[in-house]
Amino acid sequence: QVQLVESGGGLVQPGGSLGLSCAASGNTFRIDTMGWYRQAPGKQRELVATISSGGSTNYADSVKGRVTISGDNPKNTVYLQMNSLKPEDTGVYYCYARKMYRDATTEQYWGQGTQVTVSS
Repeated sequence: QVQLVESGGGLVQPGGSLGLSCAASGNTFRIDTMGWYRQAPGKQRELVATISSGGSTNYADSVKGRVTISGDNPKNTVYLQMNSLKPEDTGVYYCYARKMYRDATTEQYWGQGTQVTVSS
């Protein structure tokens, strides 16, 4: 099992910045991707950004240019720096981790979520 512990989040004004971090613990062997998803009230959970163990990144179009994801492999930690925040960035942000096995099967793990509210 993998445990994901998120930190950061909170209330920020439009145009402001916020950083999130997520640390994975437990049986972290074979984690090949970590990242962040978010869910706004009344909407489905959606991708924000992911990063592979090799450093490849993937961003949702809605956050490109405003969000940077980075990772610290030895610490099994992923960071999300969000700038120029907009009210539509409001939601619960969930840390995500994926394990990839040799037979290409995968396991997904989720954090508890942390609230990000962008409001004046």
